[in-house]
Amino acid sequence: MMKIGNINVRKFGLSDQFIEQYKNKEVPWGPVGYITYKRTYARRLNETDPNAKGTEEWYQTCRRVIEGMFDIQKRHVFALGLEWNDAKAQRTAKEAYDRLFNLKWTPPGRGLWMMGTKFIYERTGAGLFNCAFRSTKDIHTKGGYLFAWMMDALMVGIGVGFDTLGAKTLTIKEPQWTKETLTIDDSREGWVDSVHMLLDGYLQGKKVPNFDYSQIRPEGAPIRGFGGTSSGPGPLIELHNNLKELYNEKIGELISSVDIVDTENLIGRCVVAGNVRRSAALALGQHDDREYLSMKNDQEKLYHHRWGSNNSFEAKIGMDYSWHAEQSQKNGEPGYIWLHNARYYGRMKDGKRYDDTKVMGFNPCVEQQLEDGELCCLVETFPAKHDSYEDYVKTLEIAYLYGKTVTLVNTHWRETNAIMLKNRRIGLSQSGVVQAFNKHTRRTMLQWCDDAYEHVREMDKEYADWLCIPRSVRMTSIKPSGTVSLLNGSTPGIHFPENEFYIRRIRFGKDSDLLPTLEEAGYKIEDDKYSPNTVCVEFPVKEPFFVKGKKDVSMWEQLEIASQYQHYWADNSVSITVTFNANEAPQIKDALELYESRLKAVSFLRYQETGYEQAPYEPITEEEYNEMVKGITPIQRIDTEEEGVGSKYCTNDSCDINFGEEQ
Repeated sequence: MMKIGNINVRKFGLSDQFIEQYKNKEVPWGPVGYITYKRTYARRLNETDPNAKGTEEWYQTCRRVIEGMFDIQKRHVFALGLEWNDAKAQRTAKEAYDRLFNLKWTPPGRGLWMMGTKFIYERTGAGLFNCAFRSTKDIHTKGGYLFAWMMDALMVGIGVGFDTLGAKTLTIKEPQWTKETLTIDDSREGWVDSVHMLLDGYLQGKKVPNFDYSQIRPEGAPIRGFGGTSSGPGPLIELHNNLKELYNEKIGELISSVDIVDTENLIGRCVVAGNVRRSAALALGQHDDREYLSMKNDQEKLYHHRWGSNNSFEAKIGMDYSWHAEQSQKNGEPGYIWLHNARYYGRMKDGKRYDDTKVMGFNPCVEQQLEDGELCCLVETFPAKHDSYEDYVKTLEIAYLYGKTVTLVNTHWRETNAIMLKNRRIGLSQSGVVQAFNKHTRRTMLQWCDDAYEHVREMDKEYADWLCIPRSVRMTSIKPSGTVSLLNGSTPGIHFPENEFYIRRIRFGKDSDLLPTLEEAGYKIEDDKYSPNTVCVEFPVKEPFFVKGKKDVSMWEQLEIASQYQHYWADNSVSITVTFNANEAPQIKDALELYESRLKAVSFLRYQETGYEQAPYEPITEEEYNEMVKGITPIQRIDTEEEGVGSKYCTNDSCDINFGEEQ
């Protein structure tokens, strides 16, 4: 029971009898789906039952997620004194459970890991959100708080976009070093507060104490609530030292765009080294800031910390793209973001809108336009896993309800809550888009998109009225996906597959409890050539509904598909990294001029055949595939005490760069 006001309210729950029918039911996993799920999203059962051993199986994760989702709705409804129809909720929850179990939709990785946990109820709802954006325009008044906010977000698994608008707005100062000692609390808040203090010393000239790290739990100790294990104090000590080194050389100078990016990248490096979180970040600079746009040319700093963000710039319609296009040809950066299009358009077919003009930037993979301090919640649907539009729309209704439900929770940031209460922004996404084209035809899918978008808008009217909240300012997008799409074997977002047959390599720690089962099943396991503490496991994959892969599709076709989805589906944005060959490289400038009024964001990356050992993807022949699968026995279940890593691994194959270990 939970107490809401003076009313005792029973938590929402599905019956054991209903769940029992799924306990031994086959899950339509993709080739690497089950092992990816156990590695990433299966929580320890003793979190809810002290006597239970092992980690969740899929039917249990689905129960936690669906019960958590509907419990949030129930709390909201009772808190406002609204009508709650339990019988109707049960019917919808059972439908949601069945479609999730059969992998027709999924919450984001954040939701699979955190939904239904005590952390959300007792600490902060921020753990359910994918990503955020933070502007540095007010750094002259807010100082270190902005970076502390970003660190806090990263430490609960939120990817963060940020801009460099604060450049040249303040002079870096000598901190007031004191003899006082501050013992850093063994918590996320303790780490964040220490960084806040240190940066306020340099950005506002405030007092900075001596830091005592003795209370931080040792390396390997469990982290309760959020999950994972401690890294010990080492990464935080290194961050403090790196920030001192960065700023001591700049005292008396105006803070630069490079300083801003370096600061956030060093924080991201610390969070990654902290062993429990990913650190996906996007930097948004200005089109004429050559120092910023060239900062990754410093190889030493790139490998130390500047890998920590994808660097993009605010592109201006009508600008000269010549220099930037040449940079894209060399190294895949910068990315291009047209904020004008984001602020004044939803879907491009609907014409100008003026209801989202406060947008300041994007999340790390640029599928969500966001205000300063705003968060986003993404939800995945898989149209290729459906045989009819009618079936897909039913799934989309569930996915919409999940996203809308997440907007009902509060974070621990008041300014963020104010924006969230107003915008209620969600991101209903599709993955396996190319598979859906090949199964249903492209024209059919674009019609599905157009019809489904209008259907969701009508749903939003109904649910907003029921919940007594605003309609969502934006609702649809295309995310690049990654780990979640691996569960059912879908291609990531709107991107083409590598090949019809390929090896998918996944990294595991050498001490992982999952390895003996994989070895027994016949998978090839070998030491990671780039990291001494990890191994590579090879999974043979056959791509369903295959027509052509990355090497066969032109740059122009990829751009046109993205444009069509920006036209018919995405009122947020379409995340796409366009691969191009050597012959197409000189055409990037022309492509930008042609699509600058039809897209909100885009990046380019030269297509390369496997150029190094143990690449994440390696194309193989049909004969090689058949030979590999001959010796493999399907894995039905893995009994292990090893908890999933949650959001340690990025949810996108390309948005996070980590040298030496595939993310």
